Amino acid sequence: MELTHFNEKGLPRMVDVSEKEDTKRRATAACTIHMKKETADKIKEGSIAKGDVLSVAQVAGIMAAKNTSQNIPMCHNILITGVDLDFEIHDQSIEIFASADTTGKTGIEMESLNACAMAALTIYDMCKAIDREMRIDSLRLLEKEGGRSGHFKASDSNKIGKVLEVNISERKGVIKTPVEVGKLKVDFGIEGDAHGGKWHRQVSLLSQESIDKMKAMGLPDLKHGDFAENITTEGLVLFELPVGTVFTMGSAVMEVTQIGKECHKGCAIKQKVGNCIMPTEGIFAKVLHEGEVRQGDEIRILDL
Repeated sequence: MELTHFNEKGLPRMVDVSEKEDTKRRATAACTIHMKKETADKIKEGSIAKGDVLSVAQVAGIMAAKNTSQNIPMCHNILITGVDLDFEIHDQSIEIFASADTTGKTGIEMESLNACAMAALTIYDMCKAIDREMRIDSLRLLEKEGGRSGHFKASDSNKIGKVLEVNISERKGVIKTPVEVGKLKVDFGIEGDAHGGKWHRQVSLLSQESIDKMKAMGLPDLKHGDFAENITTEGLVLFELPVGTVFTMGSAVMEVTQIGKECHKGCAIKQKVGNCIMPTEGIFAKVLHEGEVRQGDEIRILDL
């Protein structure tokens, strides 16, 4: 594809879009800001000294979308017909989503991306007095509609999951309990977990979607860790990942080593409802690169 932001002398230019037809266009972007649990709690409670963090971030995102052409040199100043932001608050992160609309000759992707970035920076600014270690990442375009290129949806939109809980136990055969941070070690697994060791089933993962199947069968009170899973996830069909799949989780890198396991005796859950999801839909992995994992961290499948 030819890059068009240079003239015949190789100097930067703003592209002439006058010959294009006006079409209805929409773009959605996202990013994540990670923080301490205490910071997220204060945002939820509305107890940050500078004020209502998400309300201010919402306004900042809208203002950023409107000012995109002043921030990014080759962006056209377009007529924006709508901007909206949404925030998903987790224990140690906030996911930011921004959508922008226009009817015109050129796209609105940069406006949605700019809105996300400025909303995240505003959150940082309002909370930096109590948490200077906040981290902003995963700024990306999720989807865009309209224009000559038509509909676009990020190719990795079905390759990204999220950590809902990190669970460990000091001995085998018991329910695991949540911890704030899981420290993953190469050739072991999660520090402090009884299932760690130099073998292929260092870390177990089970999705919330699988747990919900068991809830529907008559176990509505199931909690994360009840299936002795180390990592409770959301957004990925874990048992469809081939053995050998490599993925990042937080700052760690892991590899899928086994799908499901044999249930030798039949656990209490199977005895109660006649089935257990972990032996068929749980997966196991080994740690390739050490790191930390927390609630809200992304799980991203790597194409090798």
